[in-house]
Order: sequence, then structure tokens, then C-alpha cells
Amino acid sequence: MSARGDGGRERADQESNGAPAAPERLSRTVIYQSPWVNLYADRVRYPGGTIIERHHLLEFDRRAVMALVENEVGDILFVRVPRYATGRADWELPAGGAEPGEEPVVAARREVLEETGYASDRYEKIHEYYPMNGISSATAYIFRCRAVERVAGFDSDEIADVRWFTPKEITAMIDRGEITDGYSLVALLLHLR
Repeated sequence: MSARGDGGRERADQESNGAPAAPERLSRTVIYQSPWVNLYADRVRYPGGTIIERHHLLEFDRRAVMALVENEVGDILFVRVPRYATGRADWELPAGGAEPGEEPVVAARREVLEETGYASDRYEKIHEYYPMNGISSATAYIFRCRAVERVAGFDSDEIADVRWFTPKEITAMIDRGEITDGYSLVALLLHLR
């Protein structure tokens, strides 16, 4: 008997490299499609053989980008964004979506300029992740960068205010539950750790 304890047979739920096999889509029903978001009901077979008849999947054509913008003393730039979905206006890090064919770092630089009016440089990718991996293949990219100078006003149709916060103020805001945006929290926790 092999050390795998299976009589030498490879398990059906693993690929030959030892990684778990991916679930397989058997069929797809389109529920809704738009340039922003698509919703599907997929019939899916999991590696162990279980079949899910209607696994709902959200697909976003645009990759999400976020920028953690620092100044020369380490303060971090926030935007206050009125959100229809939550009925609130909260402080968040500048973020948006990459246009088709646009590299994530280019999109992040563009979003910083549009949302804050600041030119920025020295971009470094902090992390890339799937923020909703149970229901979506959407990818988010988080960058850290430096503010160079304010060269324009911010987009007042989308942004209510722009403000610098110290790391100490940000930690207190997190502790009080005042920063509620998931993308911002992930970026801040990775940065402040």
C-alpha cells in the first residue's frame, strides 16, 4: 500500500500535481448581462462528485483597483463616497475599475487622479485577491503609492470630500467601526500590520 493510504490510486478529487481539482461547469443559464455585471446560474460538478444544480455566479468584466496613497509623513489619503447600496457616505481609499485592456496599475493611477485630484507615483502592488470567491471570479488589486502634488479638483459627482488621516486616526476609525468598505479594510490591514 502506498503512503497515500489509497492502494496507489490517485484520489479523484486531486489533480496529478496534488492540488485539489477545480469544480467543473456542466451548463450555464444566463440570468442577466450588462457591461458592468453578469449573473449566471451554472450547473456545477464538484471534485467529489456532488452536483449543484444552480450555483449562482457573478461576473464582473472590469478588474477592481484600489490605491493606498501616502504623503511624505505617512498620512493616508481618503475619499468620502456616498453609496446608494448602503445609504451612507463613508471614508474609503480611492478605488474603481480598470477599463478594458487597461493595466491595473494604470487604472489605479487614473482613479487616484479622478477621485482626489492628486498626481501620484512610486506604485507598488500590495496584494491581488478574490474579494467574493464563493460567488464571483472578480479580482481586486491593491497598490501603495506616494502623492506627488494636487493638480486638479476631485470628481464632485462621485466624491463628497477628500482628506488625509494619520495611521493613528485610521486605527481608531477601524476600532470604532467607522471604516466599513471591505476593499479599504483589506488594504489598510495589510499596510498597517
